[in-house]
Amino acid sequence: MVTFLPSRPGRLADVPSFDRAIGGAESNVACVLAAAGHRARWVSRVGADGFGDHLVAAIAAHGVDTGRVARDPHRPTGVYFRTAGERATGADGEEPGTAEVVYYRAGSAASAMTPGSPGPAALAGARVLHLTGITAALSDSCLDMLRALTRRTPDRPLVSFDVNYRVGLWHGRPQGPETLLDLARGADLVFVGEDEAAAAWDLHGPAAIRAALPEPAVLVVKQGSEGVTVLHREDADGAGPGAADAPGPRPAAPGPEAGTSAGPPAGGGAGTPAPDTVTYAPALTVDVVASVGAGDAFAAGFLSGTLRGLPVFDRIRHGHLMAAAALTVPGDLAVPPPRALADRLAALPEGDWGRLRLGPGWTAGLHDARVEAPQT
Repeated sequence: MVTFLPSRPGRLADVPSFDRAIGGAESNVACVLAAAGHRARWVSRVGADGFGDHLVAAIAAHGVDTGRVARDPHRPTGVYFRTAGERATGADGEEPGTAEVVYYRAGSAASAMTPGSPGPAALAGARVLHLTGITAALSDSCLDMLRALTRRTPDRPLVSFDVNYRVGLWHGRPQGPETLLDLARGADLVFVGEDEAAAAWDLHGPAAIRAALPEPAVLVVKQGSEGVTVLHREDADGAGPGAADAPGPRPAAPGPEAGTSAGPPAGGGAGTPAPDTVTYAPALTVDVVASVGAGDAFAAGFLSGTLRGLPVFDRIRHGHLMAAAALTVPGDLAVPPPRALADRLAALPEGDWGRLRLGPGWTAGLHDARVEAPQT
């Protein structure tokens, strides 16, 4: 979508002008992954209009392959307007401190996607296929496409699914939460906010969410400013054969690491999943400018670590660093930290990590970075 950001604080009714930007959960993830040095392809549909031209050009400028983006001469490119603040998760959509968000996506080009839209060539060679619940909410045909892509087949790539429960998009469709749960069960890697799980499914805490989602090998539960808990099985150390970007043998599964503990099995008896390892990593202290886009950036950081074959604890820290970059800019996208810097920060001891404070502009460049490093 094209995103319109207010030129000054205030209600949408009072803001006189807006700045144009790009938005969209999947394209955000693709842009951050490409900026972090990975090969990324965005598959979608946009209108044959000026906004579609802008989206394709802007996303390609981030290094993303847009060759599989279809242009629809009959439907417009989706747009939305928002203010700063957190996205609402409650049924009324009016929680204190939440953003005003107005979508104009009904009948958009993207809403016309079908199970045949991606096509085999679009997914050829992919190691990870990242999907979100937002696309499922756009139309019945989009939901059919998500159901097809999350169907377990022997030759599919690792399927990553971010629940991204958006109350406004499911308006009038009470089956939305159940639909999202079914789609998540078909994925290999699931991202979900603790607040989302409570609002959508009345599930509270990582253990309860895991009990409802035993199928994915990796379950990432985002706990806001506190941190992230990942429940993962020992066979979930990468994105399949050849997952690491660098050539050479695949890294061995990590051994015991800081912040991990063995968890109980999801159930008992034959055919049940193996016991989980539970890994927790606290978030960073960040001077927040705007929260929108942080979840997508976290997913990109975690997926980057997955593609590199990093231990789960390091994947979480890389997710935190990418999220911190997004939190400190007004738009959905930020320049991610250079890989060498991210690796150095992710390797900090727990005490030094806890003393980091990241402010606006910290990823602008090493010489301009505003990082209050701990005194050691």
